Amino acid sequence: MNRNDVTEKIISTKVAKGLQWDAIAKKVGQSKEWTTALCLGQMTATPEQAKILGKIFGLTVEEQKWLQVVPYKGSLPTPVPTDPLIYRWYEVVSVYGTTIKELIHEEFGDGIMSAIDFSMDIQREANPSGDRVNVVLSGKFLPYKSY
Repeated sequence: MNRNDVTEKIISTKVAKGLQWDAIAKKVGQSKEWTTALCLGQMTATPEQAKILGKIFGLTVEEQKWLQVVPYKGSLPTPVPTDPLIYRWYEVVSVYGTTIKELIHEEFGDGIMSAIDFSMDIQREANPSGDRVNVVLSGKFLPYKSY
C-alpha cells in the first residue's frame, strides 16, 4: 500500500457515493480547494483530518496514516500536460508567465510568490455569453535576500 492507493480509493469512493468536494471540505473544516488537493495526494492531513476523511471514505487506520505522510508534490504524469483543462493552465503560464513575472517584480521587487503561504478560490461566475471560471490565487511575496 502507498499514498497513490489511498488517493485511488478516495476517488473511487467519492464517485460511488456521489460526494462533492465542497461537502467533504466542510466536514474537514478547510477550503474545497485545499481539501481537494489533500485528497488528491498533494497536502498532508492532521490526525483529526485523516480520521474525518477515514469516516467519509471508509479508510482503514493504515490508510489514514498515509494521509499524514508528507507527499511528493507535483502530480502531473508528463512535463507538458495532456489533459485539456490542465493544458490550458500550462498555456496561460506559457503565454502570460513573463508578464506576470514582470508585473510582480515591478510592484514588489526581486522575489517570488509563495505557493506555501498560499490560498486559492475557484468560483462560477454567471455571464450572459457563457459562465466564466473565476480563479483567485493569493500567495505571500518572498523577496530574495542579499548575503
